[in-house]
Amino acid sequence: MDKQILDFVVEQTHALMAAPSCSQEAKAAAQAWLDAVGTDQEETKKYIAELEGDIMPIDMLIQFAESDGGVQVFGEETAKAIAAHARDIQSKGAVYCDCPACSAAAAILEKKDSLL
Repeated sequence: MDKQILDFVVEQTHALMAAPSCSQEAKAAAQAWLDAVGTDQEETKKYIAELEGDIMPIDMLIQFAESDGGVQVFGEETAKAIAAHARDIQSKGAVYCDCPACSAAAAILEKKDSLL
């Protein structure tokens, strides 16, 4: 793997792990991948699969933010703000949520072919 790509993915992996919106499963997969860099291709496959499962499509974010569950998680005002923001970025072409965790995951997934 190209060193620049590896350095980029390592940097984004640290950003992912530091994001408050990163799931515990994604943090564990990220750490396992970091621990195995250069030694175990299977960890890379597991890491990519976890990221693909965790990244939030913008449509799902909107649906969740506008649901009762979203209001329970975020509170009414924040849920409305998240939904409005998501609709705004969707209108500009966003496919995924732009929270720090999803942004890092998207950046890593853009390098998927180089990683595998």
